Amino acid sequence: MLQLAATEIERETAAKEVEKQNYLAEHCPPLSLPGSMQELQELCKKLHAKIDSVDEERYDTEMKLQKTNKELEDLSQKLFDLRGKFKRPPLRRVRMSADAMLRALLGSKHKVCMDLRANLKQVKKEDTEKEKDLRDVGDWRKNIEEKSGMEGRKKMFEAGES
Repeated sequence: MLQLAATEIERETAAKEVEKQNYLAEHCPPLSLPGSMQELQELCKKLHAKIDSVDEERYDTEMKLQKTNKELEDLSQKLFDLRGKFKRPPLRRVRMSADAMLRALLGSKHKVCMDLRANLKQVKKEDTEKEKDLRDVGDWRKNIEEKSGMEGRKKMFEAGES
């Protein structure tokens, strides 16, 4: 089996080599260097003309390739846009408590209570009123405002004499 594969590979390489030789013989004539300067210049002009024609062909094929790539990108973008434009169904809002959700997820076997308000601290209104009174009495800014200006200095002076 391996010998058959090896002989097949050898045949393919020989066929490729023959094809390469035929292509080179057809497209690249053998180089004959003329002896005079005039003939060398003509040969160079011919070679430059061939190079120019090959460059034009290469440029044309590149432009065709760029054009087809651009068309492919446009078509794929259109396809993506069309695929993304389907009507989504309106979602309904479901009112369900946390306990009901846990029961639905975990099943009826698990008894889980999600009373979120049970863990909150309770604040008494009386405490806040007392703190407010203390803050008003202990506000140092009021004392400074009272002592500022001429009336405040007069009060301090009168308080010092008595």
